[in-house]
Amino acid sequence: MIRIEYRNARDEVVARAEGASEALLCARAEYAEGDSLVVACDDAKHLMVQMDAAMAPGEVYLPNGVMRWPVPFGEGRRAYSPAVFMPGRHIASARAMTGDECAARRNLACNPADLRGDTAFFPHCTANVETRGESVFAARNVIDGLRHNVSHGDWPYQSWGIGAREDAWCRLDLGREVEIDGMALTLRADFPHDAWWVRGQVELSDGFVRDFPLRKTGDRQFIDLGAHRVSWLRLQNMVKSDDPSAFPSLVEWEVFGRDIG
Repeated sequence: MIRIEYRNARDEVVARAEGASEALLCARAEYAEGDSLVVACDDAKHLMVQMDAAMAPGEVYLPNGVMRWPVPFGEGRRAYSPAVFMPGRHIASARAMTGDECAARRNLACNPADLRGDTAFFPHCTANVETRGESVFAARNVIDGLRHNVSHGDWPYQSWGIGAREDAWCRLDLGREVEIDGMALTLRADFPHDAWWVRGQVELSDGFVRDFPLRKTGDRQFIDLGAHRVSWLRLQNMVKSDDPSAFPSLVEWEVFGRDIG
């Protein structure tokens, strides 16, 4: 059984939907600060969820069978489409993924529902720096599925900003062990405002470390990793170009592979 509940700031259930393999929530209400959506599943850990009509669907892995998703408000909404969470009528959905979907090679990193801070669902991105603490420069932006990169700031140009730190790193936690073979990075390309990285390094949870070059381009840059079983990856030792700009930034991080078993 899969359930979605819309709960207010007092944790009272405002609306609820459930189904054996899919839940479809529609609530006639206006979200208020402190509201959240709670997705729970009794017997599946891989779900495809969509938190709002104006957000893309994406897969999540729930180790404990539950995810609580606080509805973003205030400055936190800048990284989302202006059309999200509009008053009047809200929809959300969750369904169990099939065995064939989990076994297929795909981008395992994409999770438009990822949040800043600690979460109980995956994939999840964190970093040691996010420019000025602003939502449009948060680590979660690099796995939201959007690769628009010719500008910077509010949606759809949100990115991971490093605040000119030379020791910046970004970590992707997948919540379980998976098989991967490669990844792709999309740099922000708002030139000449932006600089770019000329090389970087990725460390995998199995101890493998790979150095890779990067180019001044807005195109996806694919990096072969070989076959590995991992639960997390970390981008680190990113080396900026000698461009006068202090602002290299990452728009999207894709990791390709499949679930095990």
